[in-house]
Amino acid sequence: MINLTVNGKQKELDSSMTLLELLDELGVKSKFVAIGYNGSVVDKGMLGSILVGDGDVLEVVKPVGGG
Repeated sequence: MINLTVNGKQKELDSSMTLLELLDELGVKSKFVAIGYNGSVVDKGMLGSILVGDGDVLEVVKPVGGG
């Protein structure tokens, strides 16, 4: 089991996966978000190559429109 924190909430995964796979599992379209991973901003081109691990901290930030 892999335990990580996503937007301040604990999440448990059965197996390791990439950030891109995790976003897909969470129902988040990677095109429209910024990703913070263990305190660093992740380039979108790297989402498919970074594997999440036990204890990782992920922040998913979605843009909010308004006037």
